[in-house]
Amino acid sequence: MRVPLDRAIAASGATLVDGAAAPATLRIGTDTRSIEPGDAFVALHGERFDGNDFTAEAVRRGAALLVLDRPAARVTVVPTMLVERTDRAYMAFARVARELFDGLVVAVTGSTGKTTTKTFLAQLCAAQYGDRVLASPGNENNEIGVSKLLLGASNEAHDVVIAEMGARRDGDIAILVDIARPHVGILTNVGEAHVEIMGSRERLAETKWALFSRGAWAVLNADDEVSVARAPMLPQPPSWFAAVGSEPAPQLRSAFEPLTALVGERRLLVRDRGVRSEYEIEAHVPGLHNRVNLAAAIAGARRLGVSLERLIPEIPVLQLPPGRYDRVAIEGGPRVIYDAYNANASGMIAALDAFAGETASRRIAVLASMAELGDESQSLHERVGAHAAGKVDVLLVGGDFAAALARGAQRAGLDASRIVLVRNNSHAAAWLREHATGDDAILLKGSRKYKLEEIVEELYA
Repeated sequence: MRVPLDRAIAASGATLVDGAAAPATLRIGTDTRSIEPGDAFVALHGERFDGNDFTAEAVRRGAALLVLDRPAARVTVVPTMLVERTDRAYMAFARVARELFDGLVVAVTGSTGKTTTKTFLAQLCAAQYGDRVLASPGNENNEIGVSKLLLGASNEAHDVVIAEMGARRDGDIAILVDIARPHVGILTNVGEAHVEIMGSRERLAETKWALFSRGAWAVLNADDEVSVARAPMLPQPPSWFAAVGSEPAPQLRSAFEPLTALVGERRLLVRDRGVRSEYEIEAHVPGLHNRVNLAAAIAGARRLGVSLERLIPEIPVLQLPPGRYDRVAIEGGPRVIYDAYNANASGMIAALDAFAGETASRRIAVLASMAELGDESQSLHERVGAHAAGKVDVLLVGGDFAAALARGAQRAGLDASRIVLVRNNSHAAAWLREHATGDDAILLKGSRKYKLEEIVEELYA
């Protein structure tokens, strides 16, 4: 989206210097490698860089305007907007871009499943809107990522923008909603992710619930206690989604409406205005947790105007995002399932449930620890270990809370001889090379900080 110069200055409180040659509208970029002639370059700061140090390179590549928070970094005679903080200016530009966008904006957040839900939603929306759907790439879900998404939208190219929103601190979602002002908000669930940083589960819930603070139509999980408890606070009734393994419980059949629910892998139940309809589908996604994400995406797509007639044929060909239950083929070796993009307790349990359905001589789980769980770290790791005890034949545990994982598994009945404490990824890979056979299945699950992809790399070597 090209942002008018006058609106960019007003929104950011910038001072324009050498502005005679400034472009009337701004195509905004932050990476000198992708700057094109005529662009405005915003000098953002990162952990290991300061964009102000790259202004000369930006000008060399054709930047027609600079946005800086270090006046000394100016390049002589190049139009420059001086601001207090470039990140805040970038967010202000994104707010203007959102004001100029005529299409629909949907935001997805939650403790787990938001990237998968966003990915499914983008694929489903394409059934009606084709390539006029713009979604957050990867998990660019913070203030900079959401701003970049909106600044990349245009009325000429897009009808729908799908923003993933993440929260690591109290109040993060409110900031993102203020930028994006979504028409529809999908809340996958409110779990325990980042509770250490948030301070409490109540504060975590408040942060997530800010998704609806600017009037977004709520799409909620009928199996999420926080959403069910808070739904009456909304100014308008929400849409609900769910996934169950078999026939829905009575309350799911009657208490939530409008409802979009997956029943097993082959039935889609829709109830709206008292009318219940069922459709045959083929949902080839592993695990009940991913079918919940799929139900959320279907409900969100319906709220965005995509008809069931267009949605249903797309369901069998949906693709999970990378790092989510990826099946890795190792020639002559065991089947490996890499699901270690990130982890919290509910996600670990869901992955173990899905893994329990794998056909194999032995199911071997390699569980690294989870992060940012605060005072609940020990108890949640013990809970995950206990759950693993009933789902796997052998359990390898590592990371800061390996002992708690092992303790939970052993207390739940998994023999100590089937529990292996590993020092690091190389130790885990060595154990697997020595003990796992081609008839076994291996699950790799844990927090991103433990880099379990290194195990895959060593098994390939």
